Amino acid sequence: MTTELRVLRTSEWDRWYEGLDLAFGGVPQSAEKRELIRELTDFDRSLAAWDGDLCVGTAGSFRFEVAVPGGGLARMAGVTMVSVASTHRRRGVLTSMMRRHLDDIRGWGEPLAILGASEPAIYGRFGFGEATRLLKADIDTARVRLAVPDGTDAVRIRAAAPADALADCEALYAELVPARPGMITRLPGWERLGVLDAPENREGASRLQCVLAERDGRTTGYALFRTRPAWDDAGPKGTVEVQDLYGLDPASSAALLRHLFGIDLTSTVSMRNRPVDDFWQHLVSDLRRCAVRIKDEGYVRLVEVGAALEARTYRTPVEIVLEVTDSFCPWNEGRWRLSGDASGASCARTADAADLALDVRDLGAAYLGGARLADLAAAGRVRELRAGALAEATLAFESERAAWVPHDI
Repeated sequence: MTTELRVLRTSEWDRWYEGLDLAFGGVPQSAEKRELIRELTDFDRSLAAWDGDLCVGTAGSFRFEVAVPGGGLARMAGVTMVSVASTHRRRGVLTSMMRRHLDDIRGWGEPLAILGASEPAIYGRFGFGEATRLLKADIDTARVRLAVPDGTDAVRIRAAAPADALADCEALYAELVPARPGMITRLPGWERLGVLDAPENREGASRLQCVLAERDGRTTGYALFRTRPAWDDAGPKGTVEVQDLYGLDPASSAALLRHLFGIDLTSTVSMRNRPVDDFWQHLVSDLRRCAVRIKDEGYVRLVEVGAALEARTYRTPVEIVLEVTDSFCPWNEGRWRLSGDASGASCARTADAADLALDVRDLGAAYLGGARLADLAAAGRVRELRAGALAEATLAFESERAAWVPHDI
């Protein structure tokens, strides 16, 4: 049995999406969300694998820009909608789609690819490295108190309909993107995904709610959340489920969180996607009662090693030769001289002796500053070939803020 791989045609979208939907559990989505995803689909960047009239594989990507260490933006492909039908596993369908995808991404001049992996074990063989992690927490607000910073009381919290506040929220999000590696600029239309609120998708929680932080007539933060009511014999024990919380300054962030802590009939604030260095961890009275967990999140693939390393800056001066292995994209194989500092970088092929040796997967893991090269070396994933080179590179690749990819891909 053979499959045909080709770019998705507009007339094939329904069958393509049904195959994707089934591969991810087959639970029907609202018509509104389905129609929006169709509208956002970039057909020229979407692939379908066909066995006759049956769609047995899907893959897509979007042309984004991502914040990199130093505050700049780099072109990237957001790889998404990847699936293989259960009847066609282990037949090379995924490998053929990733081969075509990475070749296309290279041709489009995008030096990076990022994805969120449904199953982490899948993508390492294609050169994607675990580059960012996220924090989850369930804060016991009946027992945990907040010590808020000066200026918090001057911040006004105002409720607003999510759709009505969307323009202000998106402007604030855009302002914050360069401040943290991994944050992705929003393409037109994508902002609507975050405020879709079909009743069948709430799973017993309230409608989506929004509060804005304001000071001196300006929006300085926002939170999107739902409340999930619950009761026992002792009384109410509802949960505030936080979807987004962004503030331009410590007081605005703290004011938003204090509001969420104080919502009536609730005793838990639940977060499912926060940066690992999130501010609130230094405001709570008892971190043990916050049930903090860490989970892998964004996976980075350097499609063009030289261009990718030149797209970011480096926290300390670095002059180093990297010997890179890359079995899936052999054009990256070989030695690269990286020269950089906080003002910029150059990276070009060289015949000079290597200082560090590593696979492109581990270079991707370290690219946003999420994984430390020294930690990868301790795990045997990076080899130091010149004494002192590992310490030099580890410091240079670090980021002031923890890398985080909150944007849906």
